[in-house]
Amino acid sequence: MIDRPEYLKKLISWKDKKLVKIITGVRRSGKSTLFMLYQDYLLANGVKPAQIINLNMEDPSIRDLLVWDKLYDFINAKLLKSKKNYVFIDEVQNVKDFQRAADGLFIKDNVDLYLTGSNSHFHAGEWATMLTGRYIEIHIFPLSFKEYVSAYPYNDTRETMFQRYLENSSFPYAMEFTGIQNKWDTARIRDYLGGIYSTIVLRDVMENKNLRETGRLELILKYMVDNIGNLTSIKKISDVMTNDGFKIYPQTIESYLEALRSSYILYRTDRYDIKGKKLLKSLSKYYVVDMGFRYFLLGDRQIDTGRMLENVVYLELLRRNRKVYTGKMDMPRVQKEKGISKEIDFVTENDNGTEYYQVAETVLDKKTKERELSPLNEISDHNPKYLLTKDAAPSASHNGIKQINVFDWLLS
Repeated sequence: MIDRPEYLKKLISWKDKKLVKIITGVRRSGKSTLFMLYQDYLLANGVKPAQIINLNMEDPSIRDLLVWDKLYDFINAKLLKSKKNYVFIDEVQNVKDFQRAADGLFIKDNVDLYLTGSNSHFHAGEWATMLTGRYIEIHIFPLSFKEYVSAYPYNDTRETMFQRYLENSSFPYAMEFTGIQNKWDTARIRDYLGGIYSTIVLRDVMENKNLRETGRLELILKYMVDNIGNLTSIKKISDVMTNDGFKIYPQTIESYLEALRSSYILYRTDRYDIKGKKLLKSLSKYYVVDMGFRYFLLGDRQIDTGRMLENVVYLELLRRNRKVYTGKMDMPRVQKEKGISKEIDFVTENDNGTEYYQVAETVLDKKTKERELSPLNEISDHNPKYLLTKDAAPSASHNGIKQINVFDWLLS
């Protein structure tokens, strides 16, 4: 098992608190493994095996428990009356009216309850409705670059490891497909990703959202993966596909994108007007949960590698518990005429305040550096500003903007 220390720390911090602990995330991102790691922690810290009840609701041997009352009765019969019981229910969305069982277990003083859900049943606040707000959600992603490096089997450079991280997937089990002579078994990795993709698209998206046409969904997903990091107009997508012979109305595209977000394949970041300090309703950006999906869907089609890097940084910011937006910055006319961007890649917020990030593969070229730094320089507040690049030079400061090697940042 690959260690997931940050997620494990979160679970430990909520141990025995009177809340249901819910782990969400895309399929095969490591939710069940996290449960195993946490159970190992419990056993190493005085909890007896009989105090742990662990059920995976995709296990056909317990198919009789897929209705709430039978599940509740089964677990209730196993509870130790005079001990704290740690109850883990994996893929709980497969249980009909599961929330009734969860509520019944929650009210017991001797139960600490943990659930996982991986798909669109429980997106956008539905947990709050079902469990009346008595829960804490921990969202899990596939491996971060730091976690990936910790389990990397070969002695390669950081640049090479990063390329493998993009191409071979950040899903934990993909690390198992090592070949011979320091080569990855890419064919088996593609087969593995194909299995995940089919399960998510055909089961979590098509069935659970009652969508009809797999072909249209796949077209939309391929378009989005090919345009990660670009400002996205629903109407433009509709126009492009119509011109290519696939007439799809904007409303249909919008519903399919929401389904893909609900199953955690795509993530959306909205634009934020830095000067006006308000969210904008038009032109969001989308990022994919795993760059391996991009190679699986599109092959080796050329893409701006800077946007791949941007995708990785975006997910890392989410892992670090930051709200993330794309920043809109009004630029002086002279700079506009030079073609200097008025966009900040990421405006991020958490309890510790606001931070700004620009991401570029390299800024060794003077014009490129000016283009990347100019929007940050136009921000008048004193919140931290960062420029992340692959450049090997030591960290530098440009008028208070910290330039950091992105590998150092990802591994910190």
